[in-house]
This record gives sequence, structure tokens and C-alpha cells, in this order.
Amino acid sequence: MYIRKLTSQVILDYGRAEVHTQAGTLRGVISDGTCIFRGVRYAQAQRFHLPEPVTPWEGVKEAITYGNACPEIFTCVPHDQYTVPHYFTVQSEDCQFLNIWTQSIEKGVKKPVMVWFHGGGMMTGSGVEHYAYDGEELSRFGDVVVVTLNHRLNVLGFLDLSAYGEEYRYSGNAGLADLVAALQWIHENIAAFGGDPDNVMLFGQSGGGSKVVSMLQSPRAAGLFHRACLQSGGMRPGTEMTRSLSRRLASFILEYLKISPEHVKELESIHYDELACAADYAAGRLSREEGRPVMYGPFADQDFYSGHPLEHGFIEDTRDVPVLCGSVFGEFLNNYASPVGTGSKNSWTEEYKYELLCTEYGEETEKIIEAFRKAYPDKNTADILFMDTDMRQNALAFARQRAEFSRAGVYNFLFTLESPFNGGTVPWHNAEIPYVFHNAEYLEPSFIPGITPAVQDIVSGAWVNFAKTGSPNGSGVPQWDAFGGEENRTMVFDWECRLETDHDKELLELCPARKVDFSKLMGSKK
Repeated sequence: MYIRKLTSQVILDYGRAEVHTQAGTLRGVISDGTCIFRGVRYAQAQRFHLPEPVTPWEGVKEAITYGNACPEIFTCVPHDQYTVPHYFTVQSEDCQFLNIWTQSIEKGVKKPVMVWFHGGGMMTGSGVEHYAYDGEELSRFGDVVVVTLNHRLNVLGFLDLSAYGEEYRYSGNAGLADLVAALQWIHENIAAFGGDPDNVMLFGQSGGGSKVVSMLQSPRAAGLFHRACLQSGGMRPGTEMTRSLSRRLASFILEYLKISPEHVKELESIHYDELACAADYAAGRLSREEGRPVMYGPFADQDFYSGHPLEHGFIEDTRDVPVLCGSVFGEFLNNYASPVGTGSKNSWTEEYKYELLCTEYGEETEKIIEAFRKAYPDKNTADILFMDTDMRQNALAFARQRAEFSRAGVYNFLFTLESPFNGGTVPWHNAEIPYVFHNAEYLEPSFIPGITPAVQDIVSGAWVNFAKTGSPNGSGVPQWDAFGGEENRTMVFDWECRLETDHDKELLELCPARKVDFSKLMGSKK
């Protein structure tokens, strides 16, 4: 997509793409009718402190290039994208920036606003980490305002120093405080970009889904958004940071850097590379002591975050927010990232597939094959070896509990469309994102001639409908009933998009969730 735009995009009406925000005037560009504003500052902050409002300016400030990304302790190695803008973006702690795509900068038009939270856990990533995050096509297709943003991550966003002074009371959730600040900026300014501050949808994938849940559970964010979408993230309880663990990380960092508690303020000025080394050491040490991976992330402080809803319950403040949630067929177990067997799965003989399945499932193999054929009659039985059940079960549990609590609709999806990439690859973690952003036809691993344009119209259309009304139903989208009762109603996105009821219930009961070693997916450290 970016190659197409860089070679053929026409920039028009440069001087006319001006918007007056509360802090000052911004000048973006207009691309084929879409007004684009990049690198818009929504807040500013000192290390470990709460974000503060933008300092006003005089004159016109350019909003043409992307803003800084948060520094990373490590950078994930992608399997299907190698030269995305993220890898060339300046990393800086001064990273409170957002990007806006809109079809109108006329006040009063009140278009739905779709705010994207990027993935990468709470550790890595940015609003330009993937090609698919570009919002131009989605904005044009749905006539919506699309916003992506950066915020503080890892040790910068989630180190609890509250034991060392009241000024650090919120340091452990500074990353969430940035998200709230971004939503507050959107609430106060998005009308100038043609958006409706009273119709804001949050959507995010993986770590972005966790961020959406954090806002669903944040009293500080209540009223700043009105729909929530979780894609392959945020639905798993029991893996969160706690205040106790975060304080132990802080003590390990001080010990590593030989800084006494009385001089904790030195952490504010130490070079990030030194801080990152100390943070990496602290996380490794704590993981060994706890016997499980421990990463930097938010903890329940009953202010910015009230804890995961499946453990602590949903907060009343967001009871009326409709939710869209789901996952993809393969997630981290797809046959490209996690190869099993020799050669392409789609060329295997029935005997070889059966041999591999027996190795994995033993005497349960025949029952699992039968249940899989009932659930997915058009799929290759080899796909059982690359089928995620962990995220799928979490998504169903989340949808069920949310439906019992909420006065608004809850909708569940499963993306199962196989890519022709590498001889045929089941959908991987991130695979649905290009379809959501209406960018799939520009990404080679995602494109299927004759199929991709139609499927992305349905997927993107469902997200746009949800943004507009709180329901994914509308023109071009198959009837999608809300989740509820004893039935698991799931919209399956594939060559044929269809609503299923309990289609994979027996299969999920037979197939145990296979755990993934996420440390192998994080790539090399800087």
C-alpha cells in the first residue's frame, strides 16, 4: 500500500488542509480527497509523570510527517513485513502523537471516529508498525474519521515508583494515562476534523485489544468512547501485572543501576539504553523468581485501571458500551510461523496428515478429525495442527461474560480465510487487520484474486457499521446476531462469510489449548 501511495499519490490543496485545534492551527495534506494530519501532538510528559496538555503555539504547525515512536527494549521481527515505516521512525520518549484521516474538515458534519490502538503488547510497536495501519482507505470506504496513535510503553509507561514518593503515584500506569490523554484530546478537538466526539469507537489488535480492555475498565476514560472492539487480545485473564510485582521490578532496576531509593529521581535523567538494560535484567530476574514470563504492563489501581473484567468484573461506567470481539483461526500456531511437518500442508497425503495428527493427539485423533469436519467441512484436516483454541476460547468466555453484564450488544467473530502465502497459510496473528482497514488488496501475503476485495468489503463494512450504530449489521454484511444465552453466535469470515451457532463447540472441547513460547516471537533485542 505504501509503495502504491509513494509512487502515484497526488498531494492537493496543501494550503487548504488547515484545522484550528484548541492549542493552535495544524496544516496537513489532502490526498485524493482525504485530509491527512500526521504527527499531531496530543500531550507531553516528563519521564514517569502524568501527561500534560499540549502547549499552545502561534502560527501554523505542519502535520505532515509521523511523530516519534516510543523507544523499544526489543523490536519484534516480522514474518511477512520487513520495511514498514515503524522501522525507520525516530524513537523518542517524546512520543505522544496521533494521526488523523478524514473526508471532511468541516465542523458539524459529525462523522464516526475510529481510534486504533496498536499491538505489540505493552512493550513495543507504534501507530505505523504495519502497512495496514494506514487509515486512508478505511476513512474513504466508510466515510469515517480514523485515528492511530503512539504512547509510552514498557518501562517508560509501566514502572511503579510510587513507593519512592507521591510524585510517582501514577508512574505504573503512565502508558494508560497517555491513552486517556489521547481520548481527551480527541473529545475536545475531533469536531474540527469532521468527527463526532459523542460517537468514538476504540479498536485494537493483540496488545491493542488489551489497551481497549484497559479503557473499558478505566474510570478516567469513561464517557470518552462509545464502542469497543477487541481483536485477538485483551480477553485472557490471569497474566496481568500487579502493584507488588511492578514495585519489585523497580527495586531490581535501582539495584542494577546502583541507585539508592533516596536518589530515585536519577532514573528520570539516565539514558534510555541504560534504563532499558536495567529493565531487561529486572524482568528476567522476576520471571525466574515467579516461574513465568513477567512483562511491563498496567496493574489495577482503581483509578486508571480497575483490573481485568474476567477477574474483577466489568465497571458500571461502561455498561452501555457495545463490544465486538474475536480472533483468527491460527493466531501464533499458523503453519508459516510455527511449521509442522515437511513441505506445504496443502500438498500432504492423507496418510501423512493422519500420522502427524496422531503424534499430536494420540487416541483422540479420530474424534477430533470428525469434529473438525463438522465445524469446517471445506477446510483441510491438516489445519487442525495449526488451529488456535486458546484465544478462541478466551474470546468466547469474554463475549459470554460481557453479554451477561452489558445493556448493549456483544458480537463475536472468527477470521478463518486462508492466505495463498507460502503455498497456503492459515490466518496468523494480525491477518485480519488489512481487511479491517480495507487495505488487504495492497498487501501481497493477504491478497486472493477475486476473493479479497469482496471479503474486505464485508469485514471493513461490519467495523464501520459498528462504529456508526453499535451494531455490525448493515448493507453488505450478513445478518449478525448478538452473542447471548447458551449459544455461541459467531460471524465466520471466509470465502463465504456466515453466522454460525456453536459450530466449533465440540471441537474446542476435544482440543486442548496449546501454549506458545512468546519469548521466541519477540525477536532479537537491540
